[in-house]
Amino acid sequence: MKKLWGGRFTKSAEEWVDEFGASISFDHQLVNEDIDGSIAHAEMLSKCGILTEAEGELIKKGLLNLKEKAGKSELPFSVKLEDIHLNLESLLTGEIGAAGGKLHTARSRNDQVATDMHLYLRTQTEAIIELIIEMQKELVEKAEAHVETIMPGYTHLQRAQPISFGHHLMAYFWMLERDKQRYEESLKRVNVSPLGAGALAGTTFPIDRHYSAELLGFDAIYENSLDAVSDRDFILEFLSTSSILMMHLSRLSEEIIFWASQEFKFIELDDAFSTGSSIMPQKKNPDMAELVRGKTGRVYGNLIGLLTVLKGLPLAYNKDMQEDKEGMFDTVTTVTGSLKIFAGMMKTLKVNTEVMEKAVKNDFSNATELADYLADKGLPFREAHEVVGKLVLACVEKGCFLADLPLEKFKEATELFEEDIYSALDPYTAVKRRNSAGGTGFEQVQKAIDKAKLLWK
Repeated sequence: MKKLWGGRFTKSAEEWVDEFGASISFDHQLVNEDIDGSIAHAEMLSKCGILTEAEGELIKKGLLNLKEKAGKSELPFSVKLEDIHLNLESLLTGEIGAAGGKLHTARSRNDQVATDMHLYLRTQTEAIIELIIEMQKELVEKAEAHVETIMPGYTHLQRAQPISFGHHLMAYFWMLERDKQRYEESLKRVNVSPLGAGALAGTTFPIDRHYSAELLGFDAIYENSLDAVSDRDFILEFLSTSSILMMHLSRLSEEIIFWASQEFKFIELDDAFSTGSSIMPQKKNPDMAELVRGKTGRVYGNLIGLLTVLKGLPLAYNKDMQEDKEGMFDTVTTVTGSLKIFAGMMKTLKVNTEVMEKAVKNDFSNATELADYLADKGLPFREAHEVVGKLVLACVEKGCFLADLPLEKFKEATELFEEDIYSALDPYTAVKRRNSAGGTGFEQVQKAIDKAKLLWK
């Protein structure tokens, strides 16, 4: 098969070399974007008189026929034609004749592929934003059902203070909100058109780049033709934002894995998001959460991979930049799948409220309440901290908890203790009283939930 760029060459590459250099095995995913960009380019060429109206209509009709076939997976792609662009140009010429060869007037594969990826990432970013919202809604619904469900809060994976389970879930809501905002902000850089920049220097044809950008729904055009074809910042930004999102999902995965264990028993995952063991019949493994946690690494790798590819490249286009696509496609697949899994996992999650409540009654997570109690009575907090620390040590040595101590033991530590100390030590009361803005108090948690719901209106 003759190369569409082969006029200067006298020798063909061996088959394995063609396969090494080709990208059609993965960039076929850009088929719709490539056709849409070509339709806009043809309409622009026709408007500017570079193509006749009849040629423009013929090319557009041929491209629409190819798009219909693509939707039915009926397009034959060849490694010999290297990429999606040359494959579609060849198919178009086969569809409509020599007029198909005029489509490439005033553009290069360099601005063509960049346009495709801008269109692709715009669509995928908007879809990911919607998936984030769906997961946020599941978190809010679960949090609202458990505003007054108390559980141990942890620092250093050691029990720290009792908190609302709803409050804990809402922490992830706000993480996802920042992720959503990052994706939304990135659309400003994604929605810019490189079409018409040519190989690197623009073109001598009297094209209208603003018109083709408008047809494709872009907000602006690249102001520099070199930058237009060499910029991959928008992909790096997508990969970076996706890495942060996956880090958040991985942290929640880790907690779900802990909570679902026999040691915690705080939650039970639905069977649809768990698997069994091939040898141990009692097992119910949190495999979906583990997979999300594991897949986070591949998204990080895609970001580092592209950063490494780009770090030493001179302007403008270099073949190295073919390596920008597989990591992007993989990240879209990974993020999309992870968000869908999590939305379903959160929706079906069963919360063992009694186990959580029992956990906060059999630990020292109420010790801070005791220190706050004394500080409220006028004792400097550092002194209160020492008094309570000694009481905790006494309990540890005796094998009991603070609420088990008799009042006289408290008074031996300081006369500031009164009968109401037992109310202050109650975990439910401790959580309810933490009513500072953004705190775990039930009133504050409900306010946060109400505020979150307003974001969708």
